[in-house]
Amino acid sequence: MTQQIEDYALIGDLRTAALVGLDGSIDWLCLPRFDSRAVFATLLGDARNGRWTMAPHSGGRCTRRRYRGDSLILDTEWITSDGAVRVTDFMSPTSARPHVVRSLEGLAGEVPMHTCIDLRMDYGKIVPSLDSVGGHLVATAGPDSVRLRSDVALTATQGTVSGDFVISAGQRLSFTLEHSPSSELELPTVDAADDLATTERYWLEWMGRCTYSGPWADPVKRSLITLKALTFAPTGGILAAATTSLPEQIGGSRNWDYRFCWLRDAAFTLRAFLATGYVEEALAWRDWLVRAVAGDPTGTQIMYAIDGTCHLPELTLDWLPGHAGSTPVRIGNEAATQRQNDVWGEVLDVLHATRAAEDPPHPHDADLERGLVTQLEQNWAEPDNGIWEVRGPQRHFVHSKLMAWVGVDRAVRVLENHHTRESLDELRDLREAIHTEVCHRGFSQARRAFTQSYGSVRLDASVLLMPRYGFLPWADPRMVATVDAIQKDLTRDGLVLRYAVGTEGTNVDGVHGEEGAFLACSFWLADALHGIGRTDEAAELFDRLLSLRNDVGLLSEEYDPSTGRHLGNTPQAFSHAGLITTALHLAEPTATTVQHHPPTWQEAVS
Repeated sequence: MTQQIEDYALIGDLRTAALVGLDGSIDWLCLPRFDSRAVFATLLGDARNGRWTMAPHSGGRCTRRRYRGDSLILDTEWITSDGAVRVTDFMSPTSARPHVVRSLEGLAGEVPMHTCIDLRMDYGKIVPSLDSVGGHLVATAGPDSVRLRSDVALTATQGTVSGDFVISAGQRLSFTLEHSPSSELELPTVDAADDLATTERYWLEWMGRCTYSGPWADPVKRSLITLKALTFAPTGGILAAATTSLPEQIGGSRNWDYRFCWLRDAAFTLRAFLATGYVEEALAWRDWLVRAVAGDPTGTQIMYAIDGTCHLPELTLDWLPGHAGSTPVRIGNEAATQRQNDVWGEVLDVLHATRAAEDPPHPHDADLERGLVTQLEQNWAEPDNGIWEVRGPQRHFVHSKLMAWVGVDRAVRVLENHHTRESLDELRDLREAIHTEVCHRGFSQARRAFTQSYGSVRLDASVLLMPRYGFLPWADPRMVATVDAIQKDLTRDGLVLRYAVGTEGTNVDGVHGEEGAFLACSFWLADALHGIGRTDEAAELFDRLLSLRNDVGLLSEEYDPSTGRHLGNTPQAFSHAGLITTALHLAEPTATTVQHHPPTWQEAVS
């Protein structure tokens, strides 16, 4: 039976990640990197596409599971009629090679156990050859080998390794699955106990850098760990999510590959990191970006592979039936070639924040920022695909114009701080021109709200971000009216949609089908409610959003209020960054008190 998206927990080593279900099965694992071909792909199909089960012989869901303290070490426990057993799953961030460790401890009685490792290379398509090498079972397909070490006897046939055994109270057993190039024959043995201690120490030390001490410490720390798990340590790149093609609508076709580095998504993650004491992650990402643009910031793309690769062709894997029958399954993402004019402002904003946290500034900052400002100057007035990556006609999206203003504003601040006149007057004029245009053309008098694009009456949640960037104060009556309109007409059961669906169910992004409530946008509404002085409502919405996390504190991209199910790729950086940011906002006094009798929106427009 296909597990639900929310049934999965994440383990990872800052190079790749695995998803572990409530039944003890690892149903998703790409080796050796996040964007490598999966060796376990049951998440997007069934058992024939690869998985690793580890559970009592009686099967079924676990009794309970939790992460061990503030770490990414997962403890899963079963209590059966025969006794109790704990399975500890983890990957080591400090190891030389990616590997999964599954350690078992008998807690009570004698529990019959079963494990089955169905290795299926190339996203569930290829059955590897199996050999015994130096006491290890080695599965090989082309350039890749996966080596399995076990404390119990296993049987290997046609790409499947299985075993039945009994674990008694006080007994400890371990299994290690390690990737290596198929050309390498000798590998050092992993000591599971030492590996566990090292991994636990790593996360303890990393969390020791956290400066957050507010009232939502547990969910904030869990979200920070999740965001850290989505970083690619070798380069500093930051993923949008650990998976591909998990559907935004069950049975639908809105299934995309998120295992890449969107500059926008990374900017949201980095703001959360910087606000909680994690400057090193921002510096590493900035260095990654400098390398990715290859000395030509004016040619910066909106997204890259985790190693900075530019070319990300989108392909369909027609042998995979998709999660819960949701096809197509895609790898790669053609959105990499889109024009999304908001991205340059996002990057300039986070570079500005990073610069403030670094002393002295990085020598490449000026060149990078100058190139991004040039892109804004050349492109801000043009229509684009926008924050939601429309695959239909380009438009003059209000959010894209907002972020153009943000980018120019941050460039002005840098020049002012350095007491230079270089282009300062021109940039100030451009900043004012963009602000005037957005206020004039982005606000719909018919809708009484800022809308998605110029001339449209369609609502869009991204305009909620205007005051966050300093474009308008929260007390501005146009913002108050916009918040009211979005809360009234762009929510489903109190949770926010990205944008309003057009007539006959058509979507602005040019893709057929519906989607769930977008969790990041729901956090933005909580921020907005707090900003306009309705803090009780904001806190109530935030508590509701916290309740949507799964049993180990993870959030996917979207949520279906009608079924109570997670939707979209998981865990989603956008969602977890939103959680952290809202917790930080709610812990502060309302930035701007809304007047009891503010001017009307008509007066503000005039």
